[in-house]
Amino acid sequence: MTFSATTVLVLALIAAVIVAIGLWAYSTANRLDRLHVRSDQSWQALDAALGRRAVVARSVAMAIADPASDPALAGQAAQLSQLAARAERAGRADRETAENQLSGALSTIDITQLRPQMVAELADAEARVLIARRFHNDAVRDTLALRTRRPVRILHLGGTAPLPTYFEITERATPAASTGLSVDTIRTTARIVLFDEHDRTLLMRGNDPKTPDVSFWFTVGGGVEPGETLRTAAVRELYEETGHQADPESLRGPIWRRVAVFPFDGELIRSEELFFALRVRGYEPQATNLTAIERRSITGHQWCTTEDIVRLDSSGEVVYPYNLDELLPEAAAAASGIAHPEVRSIR
Repeated sequence: MTFSATTVLVLALIAAVIVAIGLWAYSTANRLDRLHVRSDQSWQALDAALGRRAVVARSVAMAIADPASDPALAGQAAQLSQLAARAERAGRADRETAENQLSGALSTIDITQLRPQMVAELADAEARVLIARRFHNDAVRDTLALRTRRPVRILHLGGTAPLPTYFEITERATPAASTGLSVDTIRTTARIVLFDEHDRTLLMRGNDPKTPDVSFWFTVGGGVEPGETLRTAAVRELYEETGHQADPESLRGPIWRRVAVFPFDGELIRSEELFFALRVRGYEPQATNLTAIERRSITGHQWCTTEDIVRLDSSGEVVYPYNLDELLPEAAAAASGIAHPEVRSIR
C-alpha cells in the first residue's frame, strides 16, 4: 500500500497540529498548576495576615478597656474583642463579612488614645493585610483569566481544582500609620533588589533636585500607577530605568516593606515601598523612558558588592534602604528560589 505525496503531506500536517495542540495543552496545564499553587499560597498568606490583625485588635481592645474612666470605651473594647474572635472563627464563606465588620470597628478607634508602640503595631498589621489581599486578588485574577478561556474549559485543563475567589475588605479611611506630618504626596512604590550572576546588586545614584550636591543610592523602582499591580509597576520601572525587560512572574516576593517620609523637589512625600528580588545575567543598564524629574535626579548606577555598599555608606553617600549590606543575603536567597521569606518591615 502506497501513499501519494499529498497524502503524506496532509498526514504530516495533521500530526504537526496534534503535536502543537498537545504541547500547548501540556504547557497551559503546567501554567495553571503554578497559578493554582500561587493562589493557594497567597490565600495562606492573607489568612495569616488577617489572623495577626485579629490578635492586634484584641490587644487594642485591652488597651482601651477602662470602665472606670469611660464606660463607652469599655463597650467599644468589648465589641472589638468580640468581632476579632468572630473573624478568627469564621469559615471561608463568611470570612469577608466578619473581617469587614472588624475593619469597621477598628476604623472607629481613636488612635491618639493608644501608646505609640500600639499604633505602630496596628499600622503594621493593617498594612500586611492590605499587601496580602492585593497579592491574593492578583493571583486570583491571573488564574481566572486563564481558567475561563474557552479552549482551557473545553479540554478541562484546570482539572478538578475549584475556581479561586477574590477577597474584598474595607480599608481604613485614616491609616493608623499616619505620621502626624502634613505630606504633599502619598504613594505606593514597587522596587527590585536586582542581582547578577556574581551576586552584585544594581544601585542607582541620585539626588534631590533642590540639593544637587548631596547624593544617595537606591534600588531600581518607582511609584505604582493607577490600574497597575505591584509586579507590573516593578518590571515597568526596571525597563524604564535600565532597559531590561523582565517577566512579572519571575519576581520573588515581596520580601520587604518600608515606609519612608522624605522631602523631594520641594514636597514632603510619604512612600510605602514594597521590595521584590530578581536575579538576571549582568548587563549594562541603559535608561529607556525616564521622566523629566528622573532625568534631573538620577545621575548614575553601579553593580555593587556588599563591600561596595559599605564603602558608599562610609563615604557619606547614604544607601537606601538602610543596612542594605546586611539585608542582601536574605534577598539573594529569595532571588535564587532558595528561600520564600514572609514580607517584613525594614528601615
